[in-house]
Amino acid sequence: MAQGASLQDVDTLAANNLPVSIDDVRAAHARIGASIVRTPTLLSKTLSKIVGADVYLKFENLQFTAAYKERGALNRLLLLGDEARARGVIAASAGNHAQGLAYHGARLGLPVTIVMPKSTPTVKVSQTQGHGATVVLYGENFDEANAYSRELEQERGLTYVHPFDDPAVIAGQGTVALEMLEDAPGIDTLVIPVGGGGLISGCAVAAKAINPDIRVIGVQSNRYPALYSMKTGKQIDGGGDTLAEGIAVKFPGQLSSRFVMGVVDEMRIVNESIIETAISLLLDIEKTVVEGAGAAALATLLPTKDGNPRPEFAGRTIGVVLTGGNIDPRFLANVILRNLARSGKIGRLSIILPDKAGALMEVAGIFTRFDANIIEVAHQRVFGVPSAKSTTTEIEYEIKDPAAAMALEQALSDAGYAFDRLTISGTRKGPRGSRS
Repeated sequence: MAQGASLQDVDTLAANNLPVSIDDVRAAHARIGASIVRTPTLLSKTLSKIVGADVYLKFENLQFTAAYKERGALNRLLLLGDEARARGVIAASAGNHAQGLAYHGARLGLPVTIVMPKSTPTVKVSQTQGHGATVVLYGENFDEANAYSRELEQERGLTYVHPFDDPAVIAGQGTVALEMLEDAPGIDTLVIPVGGGGLISGCAVAAKAINPDIRVIGVQSNRYPALYSMKTGKQIDGGGDTLAEGIAVKFPGQLSSRFVMGVVDEMRIVNESIIETAISLLLDIEKTVVEGAGAAALATLLPTKDGNPRPEFAGRTIGVVLTGGNIDPRFLANVILRNLARSGKIGRLSIILPDKAGALMEVAGIFTRFDANIIEVAHQRVFGVPSAKSTTTEIEYEIKDPAAAMALEQALSDAGYAFDRLTISGTRKGPRGSRS
């Protein structure tokens, strides 16, 4: 839809082609409002400075289940008849839809069965079980788990609750935009992570009805870019593991695809490293934990590799949905350390040392001169070592900034030490110094 579409155009599109309207979203909000958290929409001054625009964050990671998904799940449950409630519901989910459905199902006294991919983070499995749901682990991805859930639906006579391709779910998710634009009516650009497309479908309908000139942008991982490819016509080879498993959907819904094609202005993709950076920034700046999928929207706003703000966002008032905070603690720790390595505040050098007493102490003295804190030391005397009288010593260290790290390396080189710099991708850059 063109950015300047009229309200009448939006109403006509919703009435003629799409089964969810602003009235459905408002009705959903009235239905679920007392049972969900009205999460804050706050201006981030620091991120605004980094992006070159006013950036408002919607903290959906502060829901009870730490994700927006419970909005749509609850709306769907409340619309069930008595017989369907008694039999129970089933769904497939990578985690957040599962937790929302399980939590509100238990609260309403409905039996809930969830089929999850085997790769689902342990934290999401345990939390879903903790809400009283029966969890079945099946398949390597969402699509395989989803297919199996449809088999169980027929076998057990359960009601299937789709995580994104259901009008009631879409209407529930649209309440996110409803709240954002009530709290920050000046928002002119809405940026939303996209997996199957349920959240952006509901939010786009609500946002366009409230402000026809608002720009709605969806963001996907470049490893699962189905709706991006559909919207842009650009085919990208995706697949594989992603930190943003919450939006790792290979095949989007038929219904949500129609919303994306009809009322979403733009689709963008981001890679794994920028998602990691966004997670770290949110933790560092906003002191908030966000999972990979939840950080994807912020990721697309971050400056280019040369550090320049993206001109397409300059001067805008941007609303960013932080969709969830259910990240495995081990992955979060890795993300933090990897981002420190990218920023040059943590480094690892592989140094050739003579295998004699005092050699390590001499090198450690150079690190001390540059206020570098040595974190870890590992020796190798056999593999990759040029002589039986030498050893390869890997030293991981903390340092003030990249400039200090470069000065440290220059001092090692001036002292005659040969070394390689190890990067987070495992490659080595060098050699430096003398290998004699």
